[in-house]
Amino acid sequence: MNSRQALKASIDGAQMIADRYLADLSDADLMVRPIDGTNHIAWQLGHLIQSENSLTEGACPGSMPKLPAEFAKKLKRDNFGSDNPADFFTKEEYLKVAKEQRAATLAALEKLSDADLDKPGPESMKAFCPTVASIFVLHASHWLMHAGQWAIVRRKLGKAPLF
Repeated sequence: MNSRQALKASIDGAQMIADRYLADLSDADLMVRPIDGTNHIAWQLGHLIQSENSLTEGACPGSMPKLPAEFAKKLKRDNFGSDNPADFFTKEEYLKVAKEQRAATLAALEKLSDADLDKPGPESMKAFCPTVASIFVLHASHWLMHAGQWAIVRRKLGKAPLF
């Protein structure tokens, strides 16, 4: 296994867990907050998708498809406190955009050499992604971190644990 395959395996593993946690959730379920003052899954999904786009584009300029025009508007920071479903996308819309972004991320990863992966990350991301490889590591860990919050929402909704 080479480094790109290992990074892809990590991203794919996180994707499998996220997909399982989301599979039986409704649009209404996405609006449930783990506890008061935290972000609901609808906002978190948009944040994850937007982050993936920004991170991969930073590492591999020109590699990512543009996000839908309404993404930035619906996911602005002062919108995360909203409980109005109209302020967010549907689960189907999120998953469609996430799939497009992930395909572009994996295509960008496949084109990188080991030397490319060792290059410094973008200046604006150096504090948390010192190398290009660390950006791809973050794709997996970022989704898993939020999926841990989704496990709490699932229990709050009375759903059985999956893992």
